[in-house]
Amino acid sequence: MREITKQQLALRNGQDKPEIWIAFRGLIYEVTESRLWKSGKHYEHWAGQDLTEELADAPHTDQVFEKFSPIGRLI
Repeated sequence: MREITKQQLALRNGQDKPEIWIAFRGLIYEVTESRLWKSGKHYEHWAGQDLTEELADAPHTDQVFEKFSPIGRLI
């Protein structure tokens, strides 16, 4: 699995590059095709960052990540 830095992740925020990525528990997920992440924002959560700590505020469980295949590992 490819290694992705926090700086690379930050550029995939829905504004700077066409890809939209988020990190969760050390894995990077591409959510570009998700209608819920179209602008790089999903409710009060922003793409291009590690959302592990923010999951506690979400109305869903971590099973939501099963819809996406990880594309890399956050280093």
